[in-house]
Amino acid sequence: MNKKRVAAAIIAFPATIVTGWIVHEGFTPEPIIPVKGDRPTIGHGMTYYPDGTPVTMSDPPITRKQARDYAEEFLENTYGKCVRDSLGNTLISPVEFEVAVNFAGQYGCAAWRSGKFVQALKVGNYLQYCQAFLGYKYMTSDKKLGAGWEPYVTNGKTRYRYDCSTPGNKVCSGVWKRSKERYDMCIADQ
Repeated sequence: MNKKRVAAAIIAFPATIVTGWIVHEGFTPEPIIPVKGDRPTIGHGMTYYPDGTPVTMSDPPITRKQARDYAEEFLENTYGKCVRDSLGNTLISPVEFEVAVNFAGQYGCAAWRSGKFVQALKVGNYLQYCQAFLGYKYMTSDKKLGAGWEPYVTNGKTRYRYDCSTPGNKVCSGVWKRSKERYDMCIADQ
């Protein structure tokens, strides 16, 4: 149990964030599209370079050192800043901060800010904060990509989603695995 929480605005950026990110994302020296419909990524899952330039499929290969440097800079300066700015003086533990940055790195700052995370933390409901990670179990698309893709309506538009927690699926089991890992890590810290 880790009850040592400090204001998010001053929390240190733990090295374990980058290490965990690298383990989950793996390394590709050339740009790839990791999942059908995704943006191109390079290195350790970076969709943008630290200067904000988007990764394209025509970009030259990078080294492992460049990939680590990009991941570290991007996670700290984009997603660490996003989490800190959204929470201000809200109390958070290093582990809770780590899973927040990991989530924001995968789904983006808008998803972090609009999810139940910030609200739960601001009222001190740390259990609800951890449980919110389990809500991220879908892959979405503008069109039905095969069996198991179910329609849903958002903003008046029909989209399709696949439940990544479906046992044995070969579509997006990694999405559910990461959500469960974030939840498990967070709940173990309570």
